[in-house]
Amino acid sequence: MIALIQRVTEARVEAGGELLGSIGRGILALVGVERGDAEAQAERLAERVLGYRIFPDAAGKMNLSLLDIGGELLAVPQFTLAADTKTGTRAGFSTAATPEEGRSLFDRFVFFASQKQLRVKTGAFGAEMKISLVNDGPVTFWLQASAQR
Repeated sequence: MIALIQRVTEARVEAGGELLGSIGRGILALVGVERGDAEAQAERLAERVLGYRIFPDAAGKMNLSLLDIGGELLAVPQFTLAADTKTGTRAGFSTAATPEEGRSLFDRFVFFASQKQLRVKTGAFGAEMKISLVNDGPVTFWLQASAQR
């Protein structure tokens, strides 16, 4: 599983003109599921996202995690993160999980994240969404919890 995380001061996601979720200070996580991923990867990725130290401490160093600051999480499913882009000029999706597997593992990721007593909001799986954010820093990281590793 993959998460592209961005440290934000605010973020929101809409689908069909309807607000699905919005957060203040925290992390926007775009989450992709790869073929072969399982519940263990969903749990590990949630741990990594919540524990990754991307927020500044009193000295201005990135030493604090989302859990440390009591921030919020906006998790948005994004299957294109699992695309194969190694060759050509068009992405291939043979490396992405099936929609059923992707939905199930995204839901497990959200479940594991929700167990940490944080405010968690989500986008809608399979929906055409509009995401707006204020990237703080900017700070953006690619995190992985692969089945192959």
